[in-house]
Amino acid sequence: MRFTGIAIMFMCFIIFVACTKEEKTPEPSESEPAEETSGEAGENENAGNEMENIEQVATNLEAPWAIEKHDGNLYVSERPGAIVTITKSGQTRKHVEFERDLSQQPEAGLLGIVFPKDFSSRKIAYAYYSYEQDGTYYQRVIELEEREEAWHEVSTILDRIPGGQVHQGGRIKKGPDEKLYVTTGDASVPENAQDLENLAGKILRINTDGSVPEDNPFQDSYIYSYGHRNPQGMAWDEAGSLYATEHGSNAHDEINLIKPGENYGWPLIQGDETEGEMVTPLAHSGEETWAPSGMTNLHGSFFFATLSGQSLKRFNPKNETISTVLSDFGRIRDVYADDGGLYFITNNTDGRGSPSEEDDQLIFLKLPTNQLHESQ
Repeated sequence: MRFTGIAIMFMCFIIFVACTKEEKTPEPSESEPAEETSGEAGENENAGNEMENIEQVATNLEAPWAIEKHDGNLYVSERPGAIVTITKSGQTRKHVEFERDLSQQPEAGLLGIVFPKDFSSRKIAYAYYSYEQDGTYYQRVIELEEREEAWHEVSTILDRIPGGQVHQGGRIKKGPDEKLYVTTGDASVPENAQDLENLAGKILRINTDGSVPEDNPFQDSYIYSYGHRNPQGMAWDEAGSLYATEHGSNAHDEINLIKPGENYGWPLIQGDETEGEMVTPLAHSGEETWAPSGMTNLHGSFFFATLSGQSLKRFNPKNETISTVLSDFGRIRDVYADDGGLYFITNNTDGRGSPSEEDDQLIFLKLPTNQLHESQ
């Protein structure tokens, strides 16, 4: 394992530095190099080598994308089309039998997964994947059934979400209201994000039977919020408020508080820019590039994975600051909160990272009690 130079940060202080020149090659956002300087957000937590707080849970994952946990077992989706189950006795990979051919576009494939409460009895989970049909790219939300030898796509909940060369979105979560929430990217067409007749560049809210919730903000529409470029992380606070991470253009990656019916501005504004009633982010990366992905809430702090930023970061919603919790594992795709700490997956085997012999990995980071309740 690559434990040399692990930075696990436990004391917080805030560093504000001046903005530097903009990133020159913003596409695709997941592969942008991270700048050394930070714009609005650039806090680091001091650390030393705390190897006793790190546990390697699984190794040799193949371009993993999402972490879920159910009934004591961990599940990791892999973009090439498999789900790995991690138990106390080891890890097992089962391929997924899809109705459509998986898209081979960058950032596409099997992406988000989520498990309902009755998964143990029904063996039905929800997933989001990218596919190709007659030379056109789409995403769909489906039900998957776990069988003895493989997972099988058994029904479609929502289909023909626009896909593109990049910006597929991909996160799927069950909200406190038991609805499905899905993030979609702009599918490489920025104008999609402002079009309320187009499902790209949005956060969607869906009943599990595929119908539109009656209390959605737009009548007969799955759209919950719009004006998004490429959101890839969602998490709720204890009061039920939804937060999301989003890839910006020319850096300016975002943390947003998501409210129904609101317009988050892409491609018309970014960073601190304002226009009309469009919503500006709670925090953004300034001229630094994070390429943020999965996010989780642990006792009032939001932790999020970064790809180009190659770190696990903490967002404190009370003072709207960002700090770095851990680095030196390369690209990090998703993070999942559990009692006592955080599970996270590296993302070094997707062609954009520098994998070690054991990559990609699922790792558990134990946090001390005083850090678990930092933001309260």
